[in-house]
Amino acid sequence: MSRDDKITIMKLAPIFRHIIRIGPVILLAVLFLSSSTIPPGDQLQRVRFYTRDIEFDFLSWTLDALFVKLNQFSLGSSNYISSDDQHQIVVDYMDLVSNIQGLEWQLNMIYGDPSIEDPQAASEAVRSELDDLNQQREKIAPVAEEILQNQLSQVAADMGLAPAGQPIPPVLYHSTSLPWSLITSPRDEIVQMSSINLIPDLSVDQHVVLEEKVDKAADVSSLVVGIGGIGLYPTMISHTSNLTWLSEVVAHEWAHNILSLRPLGVNYLTSPELRTMNETAASIAGNEIGLAILERYYPEFVPPPPPPVPPPSTSKDVPPPDPPAFDFRAEMRETRVTVDELLAEDQIEEAEAYMEKRRQFFWENGYRIRKLNQAYFAFYGAYADVPGGAAGEDPVGAAVRELRAQSPSLAAFLNRISWMSSFEQLLNAIE
Repeated sequence: MSRDDKITIMKLAPIFRHIIRIGPVILLAVLFLSSSTIPPGDQLQRVRFYTRDIEFDFLSWTLDALFVKLNQFSLGSSNYISSDDQHQIVVDYMDLVSNIQGLEWQLNMIYGDPSIEDPQAASEAVRSELDDLNQQREKIAPVAEEILQNQLSQVAADMGLAPAGQPIPPVLYHSTSLPWSLITSPRDEIVQMSSINLIPDLSVDQHVVLEEKVDKAADVSSLVVGIGGIGLYPTMISHTSNLTWLSEVVAHEWAHNILSLRPLGVNYLTSPELRTMNETAASIAGNEIGLAILERYYPEFVPPPPPPVPPPSTSKDVPPPDPPAFDFRAEMRETRVTVDELLAEDQIEEAEAYMEKRRQFFWENGYRIRKLNQAYFAFYGAYADVPGGAAGEDPVGAAVRELRAQSPSLAAFLNRISWMSSFEQLLNAIE
């Protein structure tokens, strides 16, 4: 064995040891995420009759992503790059992704324009440039990802989330085209029955056809939704040019990796309450860690604080204030509360008609919601790190937020909630 081979093995040894330790966790995550969140049964089989041929292959993706990470780890490129150059690489990578997304939009417009007789010829230059930029992304992405991984690791250590000096599990993520997720809920109540992950290259019209078939066959409410990340290992993160969003989502999914090693994450699928506890805790962690990354490494991307609210004026000469802008979260909360009340009274058709009316109302105010139904609320209602919205009056999110408010630090909050395995434990903790 050559000296270079020995050095390479020494570099790879720590990550190999970690992969061996968490191998069962990876396998369980793949099994969970590639199947439904309910035990097999007639209803699930009726749904999967339409999805089996288009379900996402998580095992192949995980093996490919691990290969990319092991290769990058062996090179250790970011260790030889200055802090300023690391900053510039990530910013340039964001710009590159933005250019790719712009070209993809142009390509869609060309193929959707009825006045263009030969879109293949008309898009030749765009497709050529897109190919070049995608090749650049494949080369730069692993380095940019390693830089962000290291930065998140340092921030996590400073926040007390790495007791041994190294976050456990280590931060690993890979940007990719994410699968779609088919969510189903009963029509008479809002609860996520299943989440089946589908291949990324499905068009909107295919989503609609699939939903209609599933709704009819299983008498459920279904919706194909886009997701920003999945807590595999390495975690799956959607391609984005938004560094603020990327920092938050990478931290969010890494928080899921932490939780998956403890009772809260292990029991993710046990009940709707535990799912909401998981997602809300991960969202809180993602928001706080993501902001800390920006403040430390990318201060120019830190969002500005909200403008102060002016005090009310008592002068008669002052004109009345402008009417408040459309409040999406408040309106969505009102919608969810009303739907819950109608379903509790077994007024299913009335609730569905009301949701369609409200969907049109949101559309008129600039929120392009394709479909608003029970499955929509079952999915988005679990992310309750901010009051209101699709969670309505669900008490779980409020309880998680209260626990965070009572905790002296994010590390203390995550350590406490991660060992819980029921909503009752959370209620007892905040009392």
